[in-house]
Amino acid sequence: MPTTDERLALGIIGAGIMSERLLNAIHEAPDSPVRVAAIWDPAPEALARVGAAFPGVPRVADAAAVVAASACVYVASPPASHLAHARAALEAGRSIFCEKPLAIDRSEARAFVAAAGSAGAVNFPFASSPGVAALERWIAEGVVGQPRHLAITVAFARWPRPWQVDAARWLDGRAEGGFTREVVSHFLFLARRLLGPLQGLEGRVAFPEAGRSERAIAVTLAAGGIPVTLKGQVGGTEADDHNTWTLEGDAGAVRLRDWALAERRKPDGSFEPEPDAIPNARLRPITLRRQLDGVVRMARGEPHHLATFAEALDVQDAVEGILAL
Repeated sequence: MPTTDERLALGIIGAGIMSERLLNAIHEAPDSPVRVAAIWDPAPEALARVGAAFPGVPRVADAAAVVAASACVYVASPPASHLAHARAALEAGRSIFCEKPLAIDRSEARAFVAAAGSAGAVNFPFASSPGVAALERWIAEGVVGQPRHLAITVAFARWPRPWQVDAARWLDGRAEGGFTREVVSHFLFLARRLLGPLQGLEGRVAFPEAGRSERAIAVTLAAGGIPVTLKGQVGGTEADDHNTWTLEGDAGAVRLRDWALAERRKPDGSFEPEPDAIPNARLRPITLRRQLDGVVRMARGEPHHLATFAEALDVQDAVEGILAL
């Protein structure tokens, strides 16, 4: 296994927007604990785009070459290919940092998680979000009191979102795509991480356009025994991406808005942002660098805060359960 310096040798499979964001986070931090050992994508134009933006990143011939060059493999390809790449990395003794979902088939995901154990983690950035940390602090301080209800809402002017149009083929297909897998999964992870296991799905999902992903969901479930209402839709908003995660309790309420902004409810019923809250565009690289710190600890076998395979599997079970309603 290559060890040219003390930084973690990270290989990347998939050269889409998520990989570009991670590359930016690495290259904008001169003291990054990670170096990019190799990147590959089956689409020559995607590799060329990454090469133009990051000329120092080695582009290799195939996924096997990424695995060979790396100590940890970041799997950022479309969902249906995640497990094949993750298995190859696992069999070669590499650790794995995988985009969600682990897989589309839940039984295959369960078998993989049983075999992989603690050899990897899944990229749910809420695990490293300063906004989420503020929510956790408020909950611990008693701002919410006894939790009574969680409301999750997501809305999009169109799907896929404008910055995802290059991946529309799979992002808007029923087999791999849709906003429930792509977006709702993050908020279900947050519910599981802060409240507990996800159980008891009921509701409906709308697939009004043949062959395309869902356009609306209305679901109830529980997280750690706390009732959850979940609503999502494409249309009905001018925002490319608007979301809220609102936890109500007998003493008050807190929420996360638009991915990043931690807010607490004031006596007049309005929500006030945490003083240090910053919008997602500015927060994202900070969160990603914290994720990378977790990747290094995970790859070294040290305790870490990232989403475990077991957590990701629970989220996947809920997501695929929603889409099967």
